[in-house]
Amino acid sequence: MESIYLLIPISVILVFGIALAFWWSVRSGQFDDLEGPGFRVLMDDDERPPPAQNATQSDDNNREKI
Repeated sequence: MESIYLLIPISVILVFGIALAFWWSVRSGQFDDLEGPGFRVLMDDDERPPPAQNATQSDDNNREKI
């Protein structure tokens, strides 16, 4: 019976903490887009980044030598 005096306040604090975490996640937009990340995994990223400035300079130097 004495353990119930310890378990009830701990469970109330735990429920309060979970409710606070859920409230924060809703307010910060964690549940705004539930399907987008799943579709982003399936999309191909075939676009290549533009060449770096250093690569362009080395190509220019090689052309001058020829």
